[in-house]
Amino acid sequence: MAEPTILTCAVTGNITTVDQTPYLPVTPEQIAEECLEAVRAGASIVHIHVRYPDGRPSMELAHYREVVERLRAAEEDVVINLTTGPGQRFIPSEDEPSVAAPGTTLIRPEPRVVHVEQLRPELCSLDFNTMYSGNSVVINTPANVEIMAERIQAAGVRPELEVFDSGDIQLANHMIQQGKLAAPAFFQIVLGIRYGAIATPETLAYLKSLLPPGTHWSAFGVSRWEFPMLAQSWLLGGHVRVGLEDNIYLEKGVLAQGNRPLVEKAVRLVRDLGGRIATPGEAREILGLKKQAPRPA
Repeated sequence: MAEPTILTCAVTGNITTVDQTPYLPVTPEQIAEECLEAVRAGASIVHIHVRYPDGRPSMELAHYREVVERLRAAEEDVVINLTTGPGQRFIPSEDEPSVAAPGTTLIRPEPRVVHVEQLRPELCSLDFNTMYSGNSVVINTPANVEIMAERIQAAGVRPELEVFDSGDIQLANHMIQQGKLAAPAFFQIVLGIRYGAIATPETLAYLKSLLPPGTHWSAFGVSRWEFPMLAQSWLLGGHVRVGLEDNIYLEKGVLAQGNRPLVEKAVRLVRDLGGRIATPGEAREILGLKKQAPRPA
């Protein structure tokens, strides 16, 4: 029997806005409750960004702490996956491109993992992409990725390797070969972002072929590609992801009223294809995860 499929729910992200959907959770209480609703609907893992109450993206440790404390105090079992994505965006000024324009968030790698070191979730994302994003550039240099990887692993947290194109996988594979990342790794393949990997079956099959043998992997598509890529990932033997971070529609023109309907649809699709969704406990067993106590404040 094939192993069960891990379903991650990315509940809010930092790009989706409250103007796009009124169902987006933004306060720590709302984000935590959306995570629990996703788990009740069948999600194995919840992937967490935090925000200010007005919806702006946040990197505040206090916001992460409140969400994590609420989840750890809940009756539901949940695998917590914190983002380390914020802090990587550079917008060049028109008059002097070497000078950062307003909206730039690029910072050193160490502050991007402080919440991971303090709260010690079971998983956290680790982005490998340097790519265009609108008029900005997302920058994750190999040296910075190595610093973040070292600190994440020293905290006893497993990094989820976020890859957006084939070059990202080459960098991750090189770090694994050098012993800078533990093997087997857990890859998350991102499809459908403009100027990144195109969301097609051929692209996903090719990217999967670049992964090291024995690798655990998942994939997802953004926007209208969310559910087609979910099916494609399952067919190729991968795990899956949905959530308001990636897509706000349940079907064309119909807003998902929170994350739960997206998770419920994902569960149905996997079951209709002949699969079974992993429980949080099974996800831990598959990925070799362990619960940890947070560090003293």
